[in-house]
Amino acid sequence: MKKHIPNILTLLNLFCGTVAVIYAVNGQTGIAAFFVFLGIFFDFFDGFAARKLHVQSDIGLQLDSLADMVTSGVVPGMVMYHLLQLSLDPGSWGQGIRVDLSSPQGFIPFTGLFITLASAYRLAKFNIDDDQQTSFTGLPTPANTLFILSLPLILIYQESELAFSLIRNTWVLIILTFISCYILNAKVKLFALKFKNWGFRENAIKYVFLLSCIVLLVLLRFAAIPVIILSYIIVSVATNKKTGAV
Repeated sequence: MKKHIPNILTLLNLFCGTVAVIYAVNGQTGIAAFFVFLGIFFDFFDGFAARKLHVQSDIGLQLDSLADMVTSGVVPGMVMYHLLQLSLDPGSWGQGIRVDLSSPQGFIPFTGLFITLASAYRLAKFNIDDDQQTSFTGLPTPANTLFILSLPLILIYQESELAFSLIRNTWVLIILTFISCYILNAKVKLFALKFKNWGFRENAIKYVFLLSCIVLLVLLRFAAIPVIILSYIIVSVATNKKTGAV
C-alpha cells in the first residue's frame, strides 16, 4: 500500500490543478490560486513521501511532471492571459477568459500562454536531467507559478496604487512573461527545498530561507511572494559563487 502513497499525493496535485483551470477560465483567479497553492503543497510532499518510504519510481517521476504541467504550467499561462486581457479592458475583471480577435490587440493576451510552453520545456528537461536531484537548473515551475498567481492576489486583497498600476500595465505584464519564460530555462543553479534529514547544519540555508519567507509573508502578505522568489534566485546565485558551483 505504501508504494501508492506518493502517487496518490501527485494525483491530488493534478486534481487541484484541474479545478484551478476551471476557476481560472471563469476569471475567479483568487479561488484558482487557492487550489494551485493546495496542489503545490501536495507536490512538495509527494517527493518527500517517496524518499522517506523508499518507493521512488520512474512512473512517479513522469506522473509528477504531468501533474505539474497542469498546476504549474497551464494555470499560470491562463492567469497571465487573464491579466493581459484585464490590462487591455479593465471592465473585464472577473468576467472570465474570452477571446476577441476583432482587432490586432486581441492577440496580445495569448502572449501569456508562452509561460505554459516554457514550463513544458522546463519539465521535459528536468525529466532527462540526472543532475537536478539536490539542486535545480532554472526556476522550478511551482516557484514560477507562485510568482504569477501572486499578481491577481495583490490586486484582489491589497491596496497599493503602485502595484495596481504596474500589474495592470500591458507592457509590464509582457516583460514579466518573457522574464518568466527565460528564468524557467536559464542555466542557473538554484538550491532545492528537499530535506533528506532535519539537521540544522546540513539545511541551514533552507531553514533560514523558510523563516525569512514566513516573516515576509506576515509583513507584506501576497506582495511578499515576488520578493521571496527574487530572494530565492539571489541567495542561490550568491551561494553558487561562494561554493564555486557553476
